[in-house]
Amino acid sequence: MSAKNQTDHNENGVDVPFDALSPETLRNLIEEFVTREWAELSDSGYSLEDKVEQVLRQLREKKVKVVFDLTSNTANIVVSR
Repeated sequence: MSAKNQTDHNENGVDVPFDALSPETLRNLIEEFVTREWAELSDSGYSLEDKVEQVLRQLREKKVKVVFDLTSNTANIVVSR
């Protein structure tokens, strides 16, 4: 697999192993993702901690992955293919 790939979100990026990130960086990334993707978090019946745990579980199960977008110089969590 090459370092560059196209993700479902048209990001030109590099896959980043989530376990290579510091726990604090990973937590911040997941919290930002959760609050952006689930804007109505308080109305969903789930707490922020619940959603963070769901994303961590999906990362461990390789259902989602961390991608660093080379165009925008940002990291995102995307569905794995």
